[in-house]
Amino acid sequence: MSFNKIILVGNLGRDPELRYTPQGTPVCSFSLATNERRKDKTGEMQDQTTWFKVTLWGRQAETASQYLTKGRPIYIEGRLRVEEWTDRDGKLRHTLEVHATEMQFIGGGQGGSGGGGRMEEPHADRPATSEPPTGHADAADDDVPF
Repeated sequence: MSFNKIILVGNLGRDPELRYTPQGTPVCSFSLATNERRKDKTGEMQDQTTWFKVTLWGRQAETASQYLTKGRPIYIEGRLRVEEWTDRDGKLRHTLEVHATEMQFIGGGQGGSGGGGRMEEPHADRPATSEPPTGHADAADDDVPF
């Protein structure tokens, strides 16, 4: 048995790019940066950024294209692949690519409500929603656990 699942929380490095396959299926891609703070050999704190290429399909692709912008924080779940390619100088390069199966908006973004709307890949037992994600506006302030 094998298992390939990655969970990322990071910020968009560029605006999403929406395109369509010849069959009309929406495909959206964007870069996502995750940051980690570590001490270097001298004991000073250094930021380490890891970049991922994220691909969404179907309704999620259209939703991402409509609501996400560069810098916006997002939660992504999916499958990780390492893509190898050769740059202009003939050097072998690697890109971390995530085929996303779930996306959740986090943070307020531009004019956002601050809630986390969730969009999952549609399953046979659950109809896909065509509504944009919304926050949990009906939760009382006293119900917030922090």
